[in-house]
Amino acid sequence: MSDIIRRDPRAEWIARNRLHPLHAAMQPAQHSWMGPNGVIRKNPHGIGFIGPNGIKRIDRSGAQQGGATKRSAAVEVQLPLHQVTAPAFYISVVPDMVGGRLSSHDRDLLGLAHQLAGKDGAVLAVVFGEHKENAFATAGVDRLLVLEGEEFSGYAPEQRVQGLRAVDNQFSPRHWLLPDSRSGGGELGRRFAAALGERPATRVWQVKDQECIGRAGAGLQDLARPLARLILAAVECAEPVSETRHEALPVELSTTVARSLSRIEDLGAVAVDPAAIPMAEAEFIFSGGNGVKDWGLFHRTAEALGATEGASRVAVDDGFMARDRQVGASGTWVTARVYVAVGISGAIQHLQGIGACDKVVAINLDPGCDMIKRADLSVIGESAEILQALIEAVEAYRNDAKRDAA
Repeated sequence: MSDIIRRDPRAEWIARNRLHPLHAAMQPAQHSWMGPNGVIRKNPHGIGFIGPNGIKRIDRSGAQQGGATKRSAAVEVQLPLHQVTAPAFYISVVPDMVGGRLSSHDRDLLGLAHQLAGKDGAVLAVVFGEHKENAFATAGVDRLLVLEGEEFSGYAPEQRVQGLRAVDNQFSPRHWLLPDSRSGGGELGRRFAAALGERPATRVWQVKDQECIGRAGAGLQDLARPLARLILAAVECAEPVSETRHEALPVELSTTVARSLSRIEDLGAVAVDPAAIPMAEAEFIFSGGNGVKDWGLFHRTAEALGATEGASRVAVDDGFMARDRQVGASGTWVTARVYVAVGISGAIQHLQGIGACDKVVAINLDPGCDMIKRADLSVIGESAEILQALIEAVEAYRNDAKRDAA
C-alpha cells in the first residue's frame, strides 16, 4: 500500500459548498476550542466512537482506533442512491461518447434528462459500440443500453438510425435527447427526426415551463417553442448530475436491429495537424507558461505527443506564443479532454478558461500554486527534465508498438 496522500478534489469541493447535502458530513469534528477568556473548552459529546455493536466507546489513549477523528483528504464520498424500480416512462439520451467517454456536453445532456424524468421517469442512455466510461452511475444514467456490432462502428449514421428506431419501438421514450454538436449528435439527431417524422427542437439551451428555448438568428436571438419529443441540446443546457448516484442497470433490445444498405463508405480517420485545430475544438492541449525556460523543448514535446499548443497570458505577452494560442477568460475558453499545464501558476482568468476540461495535468515547481490544486494529476519538478523524460517515454512506447506490429 502506498504511503502517498492523495487528494480528493470532489470531497474538498463538498466541504467548501455549504449548500451540498453532504457538507456537514465532510466537516471535521471539533472536540476542543478556545473560549473568549482564553480557556480551552472540550466537547464531551464529541469524544469516542461507535463500536460494532452500536455502543459508544471512549479511547482514553486518544488514538480513537474505532473511527476517524478528522476528515481525510482521501475520503470517498458516498452519494445517495436514486432508484427507479418501475419507470412510468423513459427519457432517452444518445451521448456523443467522444473517445469512448462522456464529455462535458454529454453530462449536461444527462442533467437535462434528469430534470425531464423527475421522480417517476428513468433516464435511458443509448451507447454505440465499446466504451471506456465507468461513471455512468454518477452521471445520472438509470438504464444503459449498449448497441454493439461492427455495423455501428465508424461513420455509420444510417445504421445507427435503425438502432434508435428499434429502441423507440421497444421503450417508447417520452423524449429523445441528443447533443447538437459536430461530433455526430447534430447530424444523427436530424437524420433520426426525419425517420420518425418529428420536428426536432435544435440548439436548445434551456427547457422551462414546457417550452424549449433555442438559439436563432446566428446565435443572437432566442426562439421558444413547445416542448418537443426530440431535442437537440447545446452545451450547458442544464447542470450535470452531481448530488446523486444512479443504478445504470444494463438493458437489452428484445429484437435484432435491421441492417440497412449503407450508401456511405467510411474511409477512416484522416490525420490532422494539431497546430491547425482551433483551440476551442482541441481535445488535447499542451499549454506553456512563465515557468517554461526552453521553448524549443516545449515545441518538440507537443509534437511528440500530437497535442495542440496553448499558452498563458504571460507567455503570449512575452512573445513566445501567438495571441490566438492564449487560454483563459481573456483568451479562449477550452473544453479539452486532456489539458497539460507546464509552468503555469494558475491565475483566476486561466482557471476560468479551463473550467470545462475533463482532465488537467500540471507540471510545476511550486507544490502550493493554484494550478496544482486544480489538477487531477500533478508532477513537481523542473519542466525541462520532465519534458525530456516525457519525449523519451513516448519514443520508447512507439518503438515497442512498432516492434510488436512487426
